[in-house]
Parts: sequence; structure tokens; C-alpha cells
Amino acid sequence: MLKLQILVFTIFISLVAAHASAEAPLIKCKDSKGKTYFGQTMPPECLGKPIEELSKQGSVIKRREGMLTPEQIEAREAAEKRKHEEEVQAREEKRKNQALLNTYSSEKDIEDGRQRALKQAEQATKEIEKRIADARKRSKDLAAEKEFYVKKPMPKKLQDDIKNNEIDLNTQMNALAGRKKESDEINAKYDQDKKRYLELTRPKAGDAPRRR
Repeated sequence: MLKLQILVFTIFISLVAAHASAEAPLIKCKDSKGKTYFGQTMPPECLGKPIEELSKQGSVIKRREGMLTPEQIEAREAAEKRKHEEEVQAREEKRKNQALLNTYSSEKDIEDGRQRALKQAEQATKEIEKRIADARKRSKDLAAEKEFYVKKPMPKKLQDDIKNNEIDLNTQMNALAGRKKESDEINAKYDQDKKRYLELTRPKAGDAPRRR
């Protein structure tokens, strides 16, 4: 009786194993020489290699990567980083485009903005030019006052006034140079805004005409 029970149990285990083997997907891989291997379990030649799991019909149901080399890992990380940077750049470009469309409703709005910015820059330039003219006049007055002290010590206050006036004049000259560059920067900015605005608003080839 015991022997019969052992036999039945052994047959049962064999049937279960056979059923599990029939249900398990077939594994397929290629070695480094390009030779293809198949197996119900992982073939030793497949270790570290990309593998495919096949259904009974032979179709691929899953792919798994093999172990990557340090160079492959580095290349994959570089590709992922590049993709992330491109996605960030695309989102930022989209944000800038939307901000541009929210700021301007027509080409005229852009040109009006340009003229306002140029007018403010011109007004600031005139104020600096006036301060430069005042500093130069002050220099002449201080030079005339300095002549009285050719043969005697110059008062410290006069020395300080001359020095401070020279510093002020140099500061205003540098500011004037910056203001002149600002006008070019303003025009460049509005040229770029106008170009991008037209790219975003002009109908593209194949677009349906807008209804009036």
C-alpha cells in the first residue's frame, strides 16, 4: 500500500512538472558569436545576454536586457540625460512662446513696445549727457581755481573736489557707453520677439484658413 502511494505521488509530481514546463515560455538568446539558443530554462549561454521570452506560437511576449558593460551604462545614462535636457528645453520654449502671445496681440503692439523702450533709453541717455556736461564744466571751474595755488599748497578740499569730479565724469562716461549699447539690445530683442510672434501666428502650409 505504501509503495502504491509513493508511485501515485511520483506520477503526480511528474505531471505537475510537465504541466509547468508546458506553460513556461520558451527562452531565446544569441551568444557573442551570433549563435541562437532556445530553452525552457535559462541556457547557460544566455547569461548576461539579452533574451526573448516566446509564447507557444513563437511570438515574443517579453524582452529583457542583458548585463550592460560600463560603457553601455554610461552611454545609456548620457542618452537619458540628453533626453531630459531636451524635454526641459521644450517646456521652457513652450512657456516663452505662450508668454509672448500673452504679451502681444499684434505686430503693432510689438512696435509700440519697441518705441516706448527706445524713448525711455533716449531720455536716460539725455540725462547722462547733461550730467557729463555739468561734470566737464565743473572740471574747468576747478582747474581755474587750482591756478591760484601754483606757488603754494593746494587745500585738501580742492584736491578732493578735483578727484571726486574726475571719478564722477568717468562713471557717467561709462554709463553713456552702456546706454548706447542698450538701444542696440532693445532693437535686437524686439526684432526677435517680432520674428517669433510671426512664426507662431502666421498660418502654416496646410492649415485651414481662419474665419473672419
